[in-house]
Amino acid sequence: MSDFSTYQSPFSWRYGSTAMRQIWSEEHKRRLWRKIWVALAETQSEYGLVRPEQAADLRAHADAVDLPRALAIEAEIHHDLMAEVRVFAEQAPIGGGIIHLGATSMDIEDNADALRLRESLDLLLDALRGLLQSLRQHLVEQAETPLIAFTHIQPAEPSTLGYRLAQYAQDLLEDYETLRSVRERIRGKGFKGAVGTSASYAELLGAENAAEFEQKLSERLGLPFYPVATQTYPRKQDYSVLAALAGLAQSLYKLAFDMRLLQSPPIGELSEPFGSKQVGSSAMPFKRNPIRAEKVDSLGRYLAQLPRIGWDNAAHSLLERTLDDSANRRIILPEAFLAADEMLHTVRSLVEGLQIHHAAIRQNLERYGPFAATERVLMAAVRAGASRQEMHETIRACSMRAWEAIRNGGTNPLAELLAQDADILKFLSADSVRDLMDASHHIGDAPAKTRLLANLIEATLAHP
Repeated sequence: MSDFSTYQSPFSWRYGSTAMRQIWSEEHKRRLWRKIWVALAETQSEYGLVRPEQAADLRAHADAVDLPRALAIEAEIHHDLMAEVRVFAEQAPIGGGIIHLGATSMDIEDNADALRLRESLDLLLDALRGLLQSLRQHLVEQAETPLIAFTHIQPAEPSTLGYRLAQYAQDLLEDYETLRSVRERIRGKGFKGAVGTSASYAELLGAENAAEFEQKLSERLGLPFYPVATQTYPRKQDYSVLAALAGLAQSLYKLAFDMRLLQSPPIGELSEPFGSKQVGSSAMPFKRNPIRAEKVDSLGRYLAQLPRIGWDNAAHSLLERTLDDSANRRIILPEAFLAADEMLHTVRSLVEGLQIHHAAIRQNLERYGPFAATERVLMAAVRAGASRQEMHETIRACSMRAWEAIRNGGTNPLAELLAQDADILKFLSADSVRDLMDASHHIGDAPAKTRLLANLIEATLAHP
């Protein structure tokens, strides 16, 4: 249970999943440190530097993390990793004396961070697959549901609900591919010592064995290493990860922002789930505020700023390394993943519980769709022999009358205005004009494109 008598980060309890918080917990980090020390000792035992029983002793005590004891030691020596070394050594009397042999701190810490980056990306990719599957279901079901599309937040031409949702799904599918690629490129520093030259390992093993030794550690940890590193792995890796997370946040932000707009009563076509006991406002009992979508946009706005710090960390890592990235990396890496994690799970709950208000969709299409359908009347009249310019002016004049009727609270009379216009009736029958003015048919190949994307999502997720 969190201690709420002192400051707690909202990411400690409010935002992000338990699984993501565990990855970035202090306890898990130290378990990874110990895993790496064990791997180091076991590999060194193959070269006769460490006795097998010493490595076995370390493995036997690898899970016995004692944070209170480590923090007490750190308060005296002001070095978190060396404090953990001392605790581990106290627990492992046989192997404790050889922990960290030949290593520098970042041989342990940066490899552990690379493992955490991979674990975190795996969690996000799994959540993103679930979101894409939920979106795909809507694409299939709503591929042909006609609605009025908006440009400049103004009614434009008809589209379909499936095609509108396909825009979000396409962006998120691209994010999925980007995150998957970033995950496959994650590399650890390896075991290269204080400035990356592997000098300490060369002293222990002989320079001719250093590369083989590091490759064995890579295989033991299941983690590829950078061929070149200084005291740390290149901080460009952090920037690449943060940029990919910000890209994901951008897609989620747009989806949520559009949902906020579409569930406003004047449009009212969609809405996020709203619990039977949910309170929308402390002052206005009738309110149904879009709090899920607003939370997503709030977190996205924060996450979008973090790549800048990652950029600075990479650009300002002078010569073989400086320590001015250390403090902020403890913040930006976990919080970037926790923010992305919360955004993904929130949007997935929104999409899975999406409320589609078909009556409002039809009403908006009936109100604004006829304006877009006039293009069909114009083309048909010209094909029948009318002057394009004269027909354009006739339709424009009728359209202005229709807009005025809508502004005064009436229904859209445009179809009847055109069906009764003498100039148009010279070329088209009234019934044909009414058929042409059915905007629900003016959706082009939106259904087909929507189904193609649904198939692409299915094919992509079939091979994770």
